[in-house]
Amino acid sequence: MTYDFDVPIVRKGTGCIKFDRRPELDPFWVADMDYASAPEIIEALHARIDHGVFGYAQAHAGLNEAIDLYLANQRGVTVPGEQVVHLGGLVPALSLAGRAFCRDGEALMTCTPVYPPFINVHHDGTAKLITVDHVLVDGLYTFDWEAMEQAVTSETRIFILCNPQNPLGRVFTREEVEQLARFCVKHDLILVSDEIHCDLVLDAEKTPHFSALQLPEDLRKKTITLLSPSKTWNIAGLGYAFAVIPDDGVRRKFCAQRGHTLSEINALSYYAAESAYRDGEPWRQQLLAYLRGNREVLDTFIAERMPVLKIVPGEATYLAWIDARGLGVENPAQYFEQKAGLFLSDGAFFGWPGWIRFNFGCTRARMLEGLEKMAAALP
Repeated sequence: MTYDFDVPIVRKGTGCIKFDRRPELDPFWVADMDYASAPEIIEALHARIDHGVFGYAQAHAGLNEAIDLYLANQRGVTVPGEQVVHLGGLVPALSLAGRAFCRDGEALMTCTPVYPPFINVHHDGTAKLITVDHVLVDGLYTFDWEAMEQAVTSETRIFILCNPQNPLGRVFTREEVEQLARFCVKHDLILVSDEIHCDLVLDAEKTPHFSALQLPEDLRKKTITLLSPSKTWNIAGLGYAFAVIPDDGVRRKFCAQRGHTLSEINALSYYAAESAYRDGEPWRQQLLAYLRGNREVLDTFIAERMPVLKIVPGEATYLAWIDARGLGVENPAQYFEQKAGLFLSDGAFFGWPGWIRFNFGCTRARMLEGLEKMAAALP
């Protein structure tokens, strides 16, 4: 079956954050795509809706089987069912981890630039935040190991990893992930690995994703791996994710922190997730081909038409991280809002002012319209 990602879908006026938060602007900001979800997922939702009863739900056998198959086929691992914790989203999981393992005044650590909740979830408890910038080495963003050793303290309790990295689009290698895991073992840190974009690696042969689930047993014990079909199959609004936590003590402590603060996972989200993992691979492969094309067009456009902007081509996601410091303005996102009517993500929220994030998970024609507006707004 062939899927058409060039079909424009009107989203404005449907209550979506992307188009309706600032309806006067052309949005390329929040990380969801403008494509209809895979037909197989939509069919699964129709079948569940036809049942007609939407009471309290739990993960059903079909979902658990689909997750097992997904982990075996895509990550190459077998995970006992008791290690899987079903969640209504990954951001709450980051908050849970911070509250579960950081007592008053203790710290969580991460590397910037990074998805804004990473540098804000410590406010949900009483933890401190330690950040270290990623560094560009031989054309690739990686970890500044020396700076991390200098920054970590005896009061640091967890490290939150984003892999593939949002907004950098970097897919960290086996060697990098293993070195990070050794860093965490050395300093007795829980490694929380958010891998929500792991199925959006644009060239898996060139840059295969190495999951924390694939770490050697001695490095995997104190890890929490977070996964979700939401970004890949464009079902983020349904709110489903899961954690894999190998260690019983870590898992109990994490789950205990939920208390009564999280809502129930809705009945439809379980069935959408099952269909994504069981039936969504052909759609995913065609999506990746389309996104690769968008990425190539975007990179070429910036190099040829907007050389004042700089970009390191990403290896994953549909998000482009653009260095706009050459514009010489304090807030590039605000500049393009005022000059071009565009809604872009402000790099300051990721920890790097002067940068912008551009979402190219849309039709190629719409992406080019946005890029043309940016080019016309340059001084």
